[in-house]
Amino acid sequence: MNYKKIFKSRKTRARILWKLRFVPDRPMIAMQYRIKLGRRLNLKDPQRFTEKLQWYKLYYRDPLMRQCVNKYTVRDYVKQKGLEEILVPLYGHYSRPEEIDLDGLPERFVLKKQHGGGGHDVILCKDKSKLRRETLLSQLAIRLDKVPGGVGGREWAYWDMETGIVAEELLENAQNPEAGVDDYKFFCYDGKAEYLVVDTDRFIGHKRNFYDRDWNNLHVTSDCPACDREIEKPENYERMLEIAEILSRDFPFVRVDLYNISGRIFFGELTFYPWSGYVQFRPDEMDFLLGKDFKLRKRTEV
Repeated sequence: MNYKKIFKSRKTRARILWKLRFVPDRPMIAMQYRIKLGRRLNLKDPQRFTEKLQWYKLYYRDPLMRQCVNKYTVRDYVKQKGLEEILVPLYGHYSRPEEIDLDGLPERFVLKKQHGGGGHDVILCKDKSKLRRETLLSQLAIRLDKVPGGVGGREWAYWDMETGIVAEELLENAQNPEAGVDDYKFFCYDGKAEYLVVDTDRFIGHKRNFYDRDWNNLHVTSDCPACDREIEKPENYERMLEIAEILSRDFPFVRVDLYNISGRIFFGELTFYPWSGYVQFRPDEMDFLLGKDFKLRKRTEV
C-alpha cells in the first residue's frame, strides 16, 4: 500500500502517527511493516535486513546511539575516534531558531536540525542576501521542549532528543553545484564495511547505485532509481572504507555516511535505521544479502 498517496501531506502523516503513540512499539512496528511492505514481519527468526532493523529498534538500546544520531553531539564521537579532520566546519550551534546570528554567518552555509533526518530538516543557503529571517524561523519551526523524535518509525535512538540547530559550511559539487554533492553511505556490521549506496544528483533527479565494498555495481534499486551512468570510484576510496570501519566498531550495525569532494573526505552522519527499515529492494534477494552479516544481540539502555 502506498499510504503517501492517501495522506499526501507529511504533516498529516506525522499527526496521525503522533496520535497513535499510545500503541506499544511491537504491534505498531508490525502493522507499519505490513502496510508498507505487504508482508508479515518475522521477529522470531528475522533473516531480512528490513526485519532485523525492526528487531534492532525494539531490542538493541545502547545510550551511545543517542549521542551518534544527534547532529551536534556526534561531532564529539568523531573527534574521540581521532577523525576530527573529516568534520564539516562548524559555524554555530543554537538551541532555538531565534538565537541564530545571521550577521555572523558567511554568505553560504547550511542549517540542520540536530534531531532531524532527511532534506525536510536541512536548509541550504547559497546567498544570504536573499534569505528572509521570518521565512527562516518558519522553516525551522521547532518546539522549545523535547521533540518526540522517532515516533514515526518507533526509532528508539531518536526519542526525546533535545532540540537544536547546527550551522555548517555548505559543501558543494564544483563540477555541477546544482546537483548537490554525492553521498557515500557505507553499511557496516561490527566494524566491517560490506556494502555502500551512492546517492547522486540529489537536487536535479535523485539517483542511487548499490555497490559491494570492492566497488562492484550490484544493479539494485530501492525507493530511488539507479543512476543512468556508471559512477566513478572516488579518490581515497580505501581511506573512506577505513574511516567507515573506525566509526562503526561500537555497533552491530550502522550506516556511515561520508562525502568526498576532490579527494577530501567529510563526515555526514551515522544512521542506525536506514529508511526506517521500510524499503523494498529489487531484486528482493538484496534484503537477505544486507541482512546476512547483521548479527543480532540484545542490549537494554543503561
